[in-house]
Amino acid sequence: MPLALLALAVGAFGIGTTEFVMMGLLPEVADDLHISIPAAGHLVSAYALGVVIGAPLLAAATARMSRRTVLVALMALFVLGNALSAVAPGEVSLLAARFVSGLPHGAFFGVGAVVATGMVAPERRARSVSLMFLGLTVANIVGVPAATAMGQQFGWRATFLGVSAIGVAAIAALVALIPRDDAPAPATGLRGELAALRSLPVWLALGTTVAGFGALFAAYSYITPMLTDAAGFAEAGVTLLLALFGVGATAGNLLGGRLADHSLRGTLFGGLASLVAVLALFPLLMRTEVSAAVAVALLGMAAFVTGSPLQLMVMEKASAAPSLASSANQAAFNLANAGGAWIGGLALAAGFGATSPATAGAGLAVLGLAVAGAAYAVDRRRGAVAVAGGRERVVATYVPEGAEAVRR
Repeated sequence: MPLALLALAVGAFGIGTTEFVMMGLLPEVADDLHISIPAAGHLVSAYALGVVIGAPLLAAATARMSRRTVLVALMALFVLGNALSAVAPGEVSLLAARFVSGLPHGAFFGVGAVVATGMVAPERRARSVSLMFLGLTVANIVGVPAATAMGQQFGWRATFLGVSAIGVAAIAALVALIPRDDAPAPATGLRGELAALRSLPVWLALGTTVAGFGALFAAYSYITPMLTDAAGFAEAGVTLLLALFGVGATAGNLLGGRLADHSLRGTLFGGLASLVAVLALFPLLMRTEVSAAVAVALLGMAAFVTGSPLQLMVMEKASAAPSLASSANQAAFNLANAGGAWIGGLALAAGFGATSPATAGAGLAVLGLAVAGAAYAVDRRRGAVAVAGGRERVVATYVPEGAEAVRR
């Protein structure tokens, strides 16, 4: 694999760290700014809003630029947002800074996925995307716990200065490792980029992301009360179990990349089916500490097996604007975060028990399977999928620059 993928992974590590670290620093931020913890929770929403708005708009606006230049500019905006967070004097300015920090998130992963797939042979595209996403999953194992500890020890502002430093390191890596001759996508203009998203298969692929990862966040958003109230863990032990989730997510991400290079759609269906099974078994697995720990790791693995296949599928369905579509998929991921947490919260508030968010998540995963099935049916109807020798073969796919047509 090209060394340039390391630069993308470093950027993903910084983005993953800043996205999730705020959740662990809410008490410190609330105390320092003299606001309530629920009010401090709006800082998480501000970041997510920045992702949803920034992902498609920045990807479309920079479509005519060299992708190397775009990646460096996006990471510079990331550094600016985190530096502003570190010096924000009050709640409003910190909300604005977190919004700015979220703006480059989706576009970086979107453009990065196109660059990653363009640097490898067609049969290694999914694996290249999974290696970029490796930075995001490792952030949950190392980056978030370390940044949270830094904030608790030296103040939350030190955390965002540290994340800014990671961003500077990512910029240096991008400049040094991403090829200078990386060309932009065909100059179709903003209208042409947006027109590529009018396709039904694109929206079905994005819908699969929303439902599939909504299933994850319906359960994961309430994993702490499940572990303490149902499995009997002390609150002090939850941090270690969340790192175990990161280990599972990392393993699932790498496995999904490898499997998707052999069968993209098969990996997607298998991952969603596994997610349904894991979430449906959560009420049973949460009865003992050992089985609960296994459930947490399996949740991360089953969910992130689908990450690379979903990213590639969206890119393939919008071949005229792969950067925009790939960025839109990251916006869909954040919508899944918000929507899944809301649905899981409804189940919990209705009094169905501590593990009810997982059951609600299983229902969302079933919905994800249904949407993925509908996407497959549409592909067959449009002649995008042919069956040869009993094996699925994708005929109409996104082709990276300089690569031959991909056939499975």
